[in-house]
Amino acid sequence: MGKTEPSIDAWLKEAKQDESAAKIGMYLVHNGTVRQTAKAAVRAGESDTKPVKAMDFSYDQEKVDRAISETYKMNGVFYIRVWLNEGQLDLGDSIMYVLIGGDIRPHVVDALQFLVGTLKNECVTEREIYE
Repeated sequence: MGKTEPSIDAWLKEAKQDESAAKIGMYLVHNGTVRQTAKAAVRAGESDTKPVKAMDFSYDQEKVDRAISETYKMNGVFYIRVWLNEGQLDLGDSIMYVLIGGDIRPHVVDALQFLVGTLKNECVTEREIYE
């Protein structure tokens, strides 16, 4: 089931009212979801994996906070918002939302890639449950 998902419309409205808004020329949103194809099949090309039916998901908030702080140090990044789900998630459930606001597209794209990569590789624990 997991937590209640945020409203991206509400997030963007809040972001555009933040004191940083005058410096921001772009907002970029990431929404990661639970997929049926196993990570091993997608990332490593393994073809003998069973379909995923659910995922156990958790995270370390202290590590998440550090990842956000590091992302704020990147060029042109002025606004960040992160929501992470938790518990047993079904196919299609959201794993995370990340919103980045920054000055120009290359800075925002780089920041989003860095933050999502850091979250996935260092801050969360995902255990796929197979059919």
